[in-house]
Amino acid sequence: MKELKVSAINKGTVIDHIPAGRGLKVLEILNLPKDSTILVAVNVRSGKLGRKDIIKVEGKILNEEEVNKIALIAPSATVNIIENWEVVEKRKVEIPNEIIGIIKCANPNCITHYEEVTPKFKVVSRKPLKLKCHYCERTMEEDTVLKHLL
Repeated sequence: MKELKVSAINKGTVIDHIPAGRGLKVLEILNLPKDSTILVAVNVRSGKLGRKDIIKVEGKILNEEEVNKIALIAPSATVNIIENWEVVEKRKVEIPNEIIGIIKCANPNCITHYEEVTPKFKVVSRKPLKLKCHYCERTMEEDTVLKHLL
């Protein structure tokens, strides 16, 4: 018999298959309102990943920008849209070709630190993750990207 450790939601978003240990970071970057109803399961057994984290957000459907942020932290995640207790849409997150406005450049001399310009990066590689700043052309790898999320 399967044991349900996290309750179902009527309407909202379920972010599943987040690599174990990254769920709280995903929650942090989504910057959801403080009065949101959120369920978080950390280090749950997974046949696909061994261990995973899960986030359920009641009453909120994530937009494309929010999903793009998740892709940088948890590229194996899936986003399920729930309505009337049923999954009505299932999306696998994908890192887009260009990342705009969600990461700050690691180069302290980059123009993005001194002028009001929106940070923009080109994806050089998805595995391993490497991004190149549009302005100063500095390349950032995954660990640096995670430290510079806005």
